[in-house]
Amino acid sequence: MSRKVCVIGNGMTEFSKPGKSPDYHIMAREAGQQALAEAGIGYEEVDQAVVGYVYGESTSGERAVYELGLTGIPIYNVNNNCSTGSTALMLAKQLVEGGVAECVLALGFEKMQKGALGATFTDRLNPMDKHMNTLFKLQKFTAAPPTAQLFGGAGREHQEKYGTKSETFAKIAVKNRRHALNNPHSIFHDELSVEEVMESPHYYGPVTRLQCCPPTCGAGAAIVCSEEFARKHGIEHPVYIVGQAMTTDLPSSFDDGSMIKVVGYDMSRLAAQQVYEQAGLGIEDVDVLEVHDCFTTNELITYEALGMVAEGEGEKLIEDDAVTYGGKWVVNPSGGLLSKGHPLGATGLAQCAELCWQLRGKGEQRQVENAKVALQHNLGLGGACVVTMYQAG
Repeated sequence: MSRKVCVIGNGMTEFSKPGKSPDYHIMAREAGQQALAEAGIGYEEVDQAVVGYVYGESTSGERAVYELGLTGIPIYNVNNNCSTGSTALMLAKQLVEGGVAECVLALGFEKMQKGALGATFTDRLNPMDKHMNTLFKLQKFTAAPPTAQLFGGAGREHQEKYGTKSETFAKIAVKNRRHALNNPHSIFHDELSVEEVMESPHYYGPVTRLQCCPPTCGAGAAIVCSEEFARKHGIEHPVYIVGQAMTTDLPSSFDDGSMIKVVGYDMSRLAAQQVYEQAGLGIEDVDVLEVHDCFTTNELITYEALGMVAEGEGEKLIEDDAVTYGGKWVVNPSGGLLSKGHPLGATGLAQCAELCWQLRGKGEQRQVENAKVALQHNLGLGGACVVTMYQAG
């Protein structure tokens, strides 16, 4: 029988624009120390560490963790594009669940450069070749950033199939910016109007510049442990990971002639289904969500992939204010990637931190009333999707 797994401490730095942050090891130290302090343990009680980052030299994970101590423990470096932080969290959870370790540090950081994401290496096959080849078949390639074309193309397909209005996507950016006003860690602290979003430079489909997440620097951390470890340290009501699944691309990602599927819809749907089955809980039991809103279009598509509504009905959740405070769910109370920021290796652990704080009643001005169950969705093209369900103890 696998063991119950808890998250007993979280940490997160303030997110900032490239060129405005400390170096990666300093950010990692801050997030790690916060997580240890919240858990009420010392670093010497950590058995292993899993560290995620996308842009950095080999063994940057070791150098980051060395800021917390030199205890000789195993330290694993992971890179899974934008789902890197959740991949680190999942590996930490599996180490505890399988009895390999009692307490594991999951840590993620990113020190990004300015501008849109692009290829680092040009002398080898790009791992996104299948995605881009499918894009070339389905739509005209433009001068817009490739990721904006991928997710913008998915948004345009949604519009063509279901009549979704461009203003609806813009309202997602407005909602998440409004949520970020109450998050001291977020990169943006100013409101947006629908008009401002719509009038910002156009990229592709319904996507404008203010509907894209910004390049961001930051770090996040979580202390993952067994239920026995939590009890031993006097934590009577930890946050439990009650379901977690990772999926990768399916044939439909490339063979169905759908940009929505190219950007991970079927991965997200399958991961969510697996999590609901593991947890014995459904989306109707969830109170608060952090979803991968790298672009406004992806947040709306994700509503449908997670089963919040049927395919094609995502627009209704925005128009009815069903995904903000006072609605059926609160989605991205942190501000999401759009407004909190998206430091690739840290994002999944920042999502984890926000949801665990919500379930502990530590959401401050962002607190979702009576939050008991939370769902996290973290997507990386290339590709991997991690969905995690948490429950208050």
